Amino acid sequence: MSRPIRSLLLLASYTLMFSGKFATAKIDSPIEMELLVYNTHGLPTVFAKDNPDKRFPAIARLTQRYELSLLQEDFAHHETLLQNLTAQSLVLRGNARRSALCLFCSGSGLTTISNLGQRWHVETQAEAFNSCSGWLGGLNDCFANKGFQLVLLESPSGNRLMVVNTHLDAGRSASDRAARATQLKQITARIRKAAPGEALIVAGDLNLDWQDLKDRALLEQFREDLNLIRIGNNVQAVNGWPILDYIFYRNGRKTTLEILENGEDLAFRNEDGPLSDHPAFFVKFLVQTRASAI
Repeated sequence: MSRPIRSLLLLASYTLMFSGKFATAKIDSPIEMELLVYNTHGLPTVFAKDNPDKRFPAIARLTQRYELSLLQEDFAHHETLLQNLTAQSLVLRGNARRSALCLFCSGSGLTTISNLGQRWHVETQAEAFNSCSGWLGGLNDCFANKGFQLVLLESPSGNRLMVVNTHLDAGRSASDRAARATQLKQITARIRKAAPGEALIVAGDLNLDWQDLKDRALLEQFREDLNLIRIGNNVQAVNGWPILDYIFYRNGRKTTLEILENGEDLAFRNEDGPLSDHPAFFVKFLVQTRASAI
């Protein structure tokens, strides 16, 4: 083989080797993802007893700061929310109401807003809870077809994670707590089937008070069953509300989640006060490929 040809082949091989390394480095580059968890207090105006038509445009605009927003109680003002989002936002709704014949019934009130961009692959499923507490008593939770959303995300670099958005039954009675226990078991069973070994985020309004020992026992059991880590153990709402909203996560076999920042987003207020009766909790994750999986 002549020297010029040999030199060209060596150059080509080095080019392929280095370009492959750079491509791999680019593919495996960590991705920052900021997530919002927020109960919007989206009841009909007569029950909300404030001005949702003023609050919901502001809520919609503030979600644009996040790659992913997990909303609860988005019941009666969803159209107002949509009208104030950008065309680039992907809006995923939870399950609808049980029957069109029930005039007082509603869907789950769950909405996930993705601003991750078109290069992310997004799949979603919604599942209604099999149990509830309160048709004509308690807090009438059975009129809402509560449940959970499962959102499977895959980044352009191939990092996969499952995100669960949920809202459990409200109320402080024994039957309310029993319903929440059953609902957590349903979520656990579904995740074990749908996302074994996947990186996972579970968040929403769980209506379980960390300061209540019986509620905490349910939360701890749920955490242990799915090998989850609770985010924001020391975070307290500025308004002094009891903590009912939670964010849990775990790493997967191939994808890991590192917490960069978390807390309450105090921008969710206007001149009248907070935009809801719940705090706006957020967390910024670093999503990356586990070193052993590269």
